[in-house]
Amino acid sequence: MDASKGKKFAAKKFGGPRKKSVTRSVKAGLQFPVGRIGRYLKKGRYAKRVGTGAPVYLAAVLELAGNAARDNKKSRIVPRHLLLAIRNDQELGRLLGGVTIAHGGVLPNINPVLLPKKSVEKAEKVAAKSPKKAAKSPKKAAKA
Repeated sequence: MDASKGKKFAAKKFGGPRKKSVTRSVKAGLQFPVGRIGRYLKKGRYAKRVGTGAPVYLAAVLELAGNAARDNKKSRIVPRHLLLAIRNDQELGRLLGGVTIAHGGVLPNINPVLLPKKSVEKAEKVAAKSPKKAAKSPKKAAKA
């Protein structure tokens, strides 16, 4: 019985067409190369060991930062783009809430109380313009 199982495994290992490999970037639905980032994390000696999820997570953050850079019409990711990506994402913002990113700046935010009231001003302008349009100047009245 063991011999027959061995043959089955051998047949599966060598027989049939080889499946096309699927990259971790495709599995995660990312454009950034997960394998390359993992290699850089290992070769950079940032830690003794690097988990399998670390390069996927970093690739996702870098992709969000790349989108922020593209929104600002830049081709290079700078700390400002990292900050915008992290603070605009709900989960990343909560995870890195107490983190300060050097040269990142702050999110653009104006308190609504400080903004001018548009609806009241527009109504006043429309009411003020209506009578002026009805009364023509004496020169225009003479020409007509």
